[in-house]
Amino acid sequence: MLGAAMLFAVSMTFIDQTIVAIAAPSITEELGLSASGMQWVVNAYLLSLAAFFALGGRLSDLFGHRRIMLIGTLLFVVSSVLCGCVPEGDLAQTWLIAFRATQGLGAALMFPAALAVVIAVFPVERRGRALALFFGLSGALTAVGPLLGGWLTSWTWRAIFWVNVPVAVVAIVLTVLARIPESRRPERLDFVGATLVAAGMGLSVLGFQQASAWGWSSVATWVCIVGGLAILLVFLGYERRTSEPLINFDVFRDRAFTIDNLVLFFAMLAFVPVFFFASVYAQVSLSASPNQAALYLLYFFIGFAIASQWGGKILDKRGARPAMKTGCLVGAVGFYLWAEKLTDLSIHDQWPYVALSGAGIGFLLAPASTDAVNRSIGASYGEVTGITQTVRNYAAAVGMAVFGTVLTHVSTDRISATLQDRGLPADEAASTARQVAEAVTGHPDGQGPSGDGPVAKALQGAGDAIRMDFAEANQWVFYGMAIALAVAFVCSLAHPGTRVTEQPPQP
Repeated sequence: MLGAAMLFAVSMTFIDQTIVAIAAPSITEELGLSASGMQWVVNAYLLSLAAFFALGGRLSDLFGHRRIMLIGTLLFVVSSVLCGCVPEGDLAQTWLIAFRATQGLGAALMFPAALAVVIAVFPVERRGRALALFFGLSGALTAVGPLLGGWLTSWTWRAIFWVNVPVAVVAIVLTVLARIPESRRPERLDFVGATLVAAGMGLSVLGFQQASAWGWSSVATWVCIVGGLAILLVFLGYERRTSEPLINFDVFRDRAFTIDNLVLFFAMLAFVPVFFFASVYAQVSLSASPNQAALYLLYFFIGFAIASQWGGKILDKRGARPAMKTGCLVGAVGFYLWAEKLTDLSIHDQWPYVALSGAGIGFLLAPASTDAVNRSIGASYGEVTGITQTVRNYAAAVGMAVFGTVLTHVSTDRISATLQDRGLPADEAASTARQVAEAVTGHPDGQGPSGDGPVAKALQGAGDAIRMDFAEANQWVFYGMAIALAVAFVCSLAHPGTRVTEQPPQP
């Protein structure tokens, strides 16, 4: 029962990373969001997860895993209901982004508490397979996200948020009935550290996200990026000096722990963003329905679910290094071959490489995360889980922002060239291309493909060419994901290859 309770709770956080991607075009069309606004709807959740995960892990240690998990679950489900009740009009974008952020806060409280319970229950010699099963089943439940999202979106996209209600009810009931061991640490909460890490992450991701609108030459872009990173450096210095830090950076003295987190960072640049970009690509370039786009992503999860079990077995028998090396290499090759096939505009030609990409992530995710947690000597499981998940979600938010900027710029340039080839003057082609680049992820001006504005006329006159332009722009994104996995592979080579065979003492 305990495992089922934790699994139901955590599954909501995974599902909400993918289910929104399927509904993105429908949301932007109905609410009139810009492409940048829609990316913020996705990223607000990821960024909030990253910014508050360490806080969630710390609160779990201080006040008990069960209590914090229940609070997080309640906050998550209330925010989900409010996301589904977003009003139309000028307030829509602000409303949706705000409650997606509080959703992320709820998940940040819920997830580390749930994972800490699972980690504490299983001894170290069985933890690899246990967490591989945990992440594998979570991944399988995550696969329900796109499928469920496609089906619900055909009714109303608002239901993708409301579906969390029955899942949360089951999770809360099972948590109350399960005998979850409680332990608390009588220490103070580091509010200054929590504020600094949230501000640093938020400001830096704002810069990456808005680069598509402000431009890379804009002073505002670099003030945000550099300023955010500077705040994170201040956070690091403060944490090293305070007696009861939010994050215990002494664990980074362990070389294996540092490498585990580097691998997770570069892998997560691709892992969560791929759902958004692949879904929009399928619905734009392949003219797929939300249900068909969900099936397209299902190939990824099939590879992920199978490989995650192998990765866990490799971790228990041989340590994390072989699993991480295999996963990073398979993932880099998979994303590269997937990118090569995007311009074929055929799901049939792409599915083996979609599955291969998923397998790469499946091989490395649980081993890297578990190996990091196993090395929590001198820190609690809640703290270490908070570190690894902060790294993962911050990377996902950065990946969404950077790849979103790349997609917007390349799409605009290629569509502009296509329109000029068809006789439009350069200025008019550039203006229309910017509108089309927005329209392919929604219809912010109400004059998308079904209207009679310049976007509609452009798509009617050069629809097939523009869909190919968008596919070619996505190639840059997927090549970038392949590069991220290749960098993760290089990092994995530096892992010492040692194994943790004894239970680390918990403070």
